[in-house]
Amino acid sequence: MNEKISEQLQQLLENLPKSPGVYLMKNSKEHIIYVGKAINLRSRVRQYFQSYKNHTPKVRAMVPHIHHFEYIVTDSEIEALILENNLIKENKPKYNVLLRDDKTYPYIKVTLQEEFPRLMKTRKIRKDGAKYFGPYTNVWALNETLSILRSLYPIRQCNKDVNKLIERKVRPCLNYHIKKCIGPCTGRVNKEAYQEMIQGILLFLEGREDELIKNIEGKMHQAAAGMNFEGAAKYRDQVQALKEILQRQKVVSTKEYDQDVIAMAKKDSKSSVQVFFIRKGKLVQRENFILENDVEEKEEEILSSFIKQFYSGMNFIPKEVLVEQDFEDLEIIASWLSSRKNEKVTLQVPKIGEKKKLLSMVKENAKLFLDQKVEVEKQKEEKVDQVLSGLQSLLNLDGPPLRMEAYDISNIQGVESVGSMVVFTDTIPDRKEYRRFKIRKVKGPDDYKSMEEVLERRFMRGLKEIQELQSLEDFSEVETLGKFATFPDLILIDGGKGQVGIVERVLKSLGIDIPVCGMVKDDKHRTRGLVYQGQEIPLAKGSSLMLFISQVQEEVHRFAITHHRSLMKKNQEKSALDDIPGIGRVKKMALFNHFKTIENIKKASSEELLSVDRVTKKDVENIQKLL
Repeated sequence: MNEKISEQLQQLLENLPKSPGVYLMKNSKEHIIYVGKAINLRSRVRQYFQSYKNHTPKVRAMVPHIHHFEYIVTDSEIEALILENNLIKENKPKYNVLLRDDKTYPYIKVTLQEEFPRLMKTRKIRKDGAKYFGPYTNVWALNETLSILRSLYPIRQCNKDVNKLIERKVRPCLNYHIKKCIGPCTGRVNKEAYQEMIQGILLFLEGREDELIKNIEGKMHQAAAGMNFEGAAKYRDQVQALKEILQRQKVVSTKEYDQDVIAMAKKDSKSSVQVFFIRKGKLVQRENFILENDVEEKEEEILSSFIKQFYSGMNFIPKEVLVEQDFEDLEIIASWLSSRKNEKVTLQVPKIGEKKKLLSMVKENAKLFLDQKVEVEKQKEEKVDQVLSGLQSLLNLDGPPLRMEAYDISNIQGVESVGSMVVFTDTIPDRKEYRRFKIRKVKGPDDYKSMEEVLERRFMRGLKEIQELQSLEDFSEVETLGKFATFPDLILIDGGKGQVGIVERVLKSLGIDIPVCGMVKDDKHRTRGLVYQGQEIPLAKGSSLMLFISQVQEEVHRFAITHHRSLMKKNQEKSALDDIPGIGRVKKMALFNHFKTIENIKKASSEELLSVDRVTKKDVENIQKLL
């Protein structure tokens, strides 16, 4: 046992049971940094604190951060696997391989709990009696599937109470009239016929299109035999549409299996896992997943972590899952999947034959996807370096401006003035760092004084927070402080020499040395160049630097003006005009759009008030009397 571990850890290790369970490694701040499972907790957890020689780099990096650990005993290894997976998804520990939470991916939901079920897209799975299909990482594929199904089956799309609509004899909506819904709200729809459409949708989503086609062809022949040629033609069109879809699907197996085929590629700290969904021998869908992992993480560990997290969020589990290599949890995961499906699920590592070729194809796709992802990220990094090094060279800065803050003022004739601060970190908008300032001291449309107020408030608050942080002995409180404590490497102002001068004076008075640039536009309101140290520096049209500065200008202006509009809207929605008879929402909005403030409305003459659209003489009398 390592002699350097604390007495607390030593005591915890001595008391570990030999039972299956889950262990949670925690740091000094009580944060869970790793979750693992074990068939024997005592044996597994003690391994972390023995000789480091056989440890992976990830474990060597993690162990010094372990302050203490907790464990939960379970009845079986399957229970431990399920609990481990849930805790990883809930806590997202730093040292676990993490699959992006599949709840953020959309699903197709069939609301079977309703009398007339609907087909919809959702990102949340609930235990509500509905049936869910997914997740879909390719939203286009999901939307295409919904479009196909809605064209084949005109079921309702609204979320209204059908029975209430029937009772109130509400007219059916546009979807009914353009034949996109058969109109359950009319009260003339046969429930059995509606349920037949839902069964067809379920067969399609489950990958059983051949069975669905046979059913529809049977109905087509039956309709034709009964001389119902219009109905037969409708069924014929459905069959043709389905056959066209099937022709697009690649046949990858001579046997009509339901299979998932999983393979991966790894490059440094990134891995790509590709899943092919094969239903009845046909490839119906594929999904790509990118995982962040330790450089030294073994592929089998990544694959095991992925499979556990992936299938915990899947509703449909096939009878067979093919994986490219063996790993420690393979048998226990197969047992877990079988218990979820309520029938035997096999997890295979084929070595030869058709299945091996299939896995090779999936692995090649995973490799190509990862290469493309890495290349795209490399190009992004090159663009970032180009902009940052370009600014550093252009402005002769000491280093690249990794954090930039841009400021703008928005008002209409001095009403509800708002200052906005947007932040770009490595040239990417860092929206959690954005801040807004409602101008308090300045009256009227004075952008210079407003900018002065905003910068004073921002940096005085920042200096105060820095002092508070420096006075702390226990830095565990740091997360609750310091919203303004991080200063930028460069300040960008939407304006010219005047605005830049104001900001420079504020910084000088506070003893802060940060370079300040103005972003100037041409007569057509397009970015022209930068103002720096009293000189205007033109930017080359179409250059990456020009495009970046344009993006900053647009973003800071958008952020300021959207908040300003919301304040104006609130001001218009709640005002003294609300108590005046005859002044409803439309007239109130018209008055505010014309006069901007209540004070201006009070001062307005009768003639000026009457010039506003829809305002009558009686309205004018009421306004002047009550205001």
